[in-house]
Amino acid sequence: MEPNASQRRGRRPDALSASTIVGAAIGILDVGGESALTFRSLSEVLQTGPGAIYHHLANKGEILAAAAAEVITRAVSEARRDRADGGIRAVMLALFDAIDTHPWIGAQLAQAPWQPAVLEMLESIGEHLDGLGVEERHQFAAATSLVNFTLGMASQYAAGARLSRDSDRASFLQRIAKEWASESSAMTHPFARRMAGHLAEHDDRLQFTAGIEFILAGITSTAIPESTGRRSAGER
Repeated sequence: MEPNASQRRGRRPDALSASTIVGAAIGILDVGGESALTFRSLSEVLQTGPGAIYHHLANKGEILAAAAAEVITRAVSEARRDRADGGIRAVMLALFDAIDTHPWIGAQLAQAPWQPAVLEMLESIGEHLDGLGVEERHQFAAATSLVNFTLGMASQYAAGARLSRDSDRASFLQRIAKEWASESSAMTHPFARRMAGHLAEHDDRLQFTAGIEFILAGITSTAIPESTGRRSAGER
């Protein structure tokens, strides 16, 4: 059978879509990180020219944002469907696992505070706050506390992914723990010195889970005064 023109040129015969581009981008990012994602690398994977990609997504920033949104949306959707409790803890752990699997997301989430991926995180967390008995006037503070906790963890994972190119996680943590435990830290950073062993041996997922429980305990048991964060006329 005579190959058609697109096959002779090594081009894809089917129509290109934004979804196909995003899927290819996620694959590239998972293997090589953000630096590996270029229009050239995408063109090679998709067997198409850069112009066809530009038609759907105008620049690398748009591709990164769409890729992060796809991973986060997929994670929280699976948590709603597959996790036994289907509640806020399931959503938070799904977010953790997504960022653990795709550490490039950490750097991306830090670049634009209210990009679609962050909005999806906020929505998936916020939808459970009524069930926890959180008053509506406190729900924004509660939801953003959990989102920001997750974003902080994500930024650490992004930094860890960069460090792992030069050393493994265990060696890196052991080195930092040794610095914390040094005699010179006894007077200047006594708490860090006491925590050195915990740093070296901690499990990230367990630490994240414990942090969720601390935040949820505050959310569900603490009444936040309406005057919080506001100064009275006499304080001005």
